[in-house]
Amino acid sequence: MSKRYFVTGTDTEIGKTTVAAGLLCAARQRGLTTAGVKPVAAGCERTADGLRNEDALALQAQCNPPLAYELINPVTLEAAIAPHIAAQEEQVALSAQGLAGACETVFARSADLTLVEGAGGWCVPLNATELLSDVAVAQKLPVVLVVGMRLGCINHALLSCRAIVADGLELAGWVANQVDPEMSRPEENLATLKQLINAPCLGVVPWLEAADAASVARYLDVTPLV
Repeated sequence: MSKRYFVTGTDTEIGKTTVAAGLLCAARQRGLTTAGVKPVAAGCERTADGLRNEDALALQAQCNPPLAYELINPVTLEAAIAPHIAAQEEQVALSAQGLAGACETVFARSADLTLVEGAGGWCVPLNATELLSDVAVAQKLPVVLVVGMRLGCINHALLSCRAIVADGLELAGWVANQVDPEMSRPEENLATLKQLINAPCLGVVPWLEAADAASVARYLDVTPLV
């Protein structure tokens, strides 16, 4: 039976893509089929093949069987800013229904594990009335939360957990990702998070100089998801 999850983070730039790619890599290592979706990506570069986003490409590399880029990242925005602002400036219409429909195209492939990666944290606007989290709500996707381990992470994590549950979704698991190598009292913060988050910890990823999917996968347990 295929499993599908929405991956969000406590903030932007906390390793959400790296963890998502690591989870897909860990699933591939178990012989499972995988798929990744980045419904909307801001900060795309112009290439000979069109606009391409580094995060979406990282997910594409872990898709087995392979998926076309356009399926993984249907909405590409060039400016590296909040998606709804980039969409306004680039005259691209964003809607939860449209993005959910794009995800359904990948879901139809019925991979053993499919991850839909959001942008930034949980409450990222799509337009004047909708949030990116509305895509997860519309599809009733369980959520994986990536916690960027740095000062303030406990507050950000617990607020995110509350918001996910308040939106009627299951928090399927969370990952602690050490984004600040100089963080004070990381073990004590981790212990507090494990005590207060009512969901399985899927892994604790240390600070890595070269954090690729394979190296991150070593620290993740995909079992609770599959």
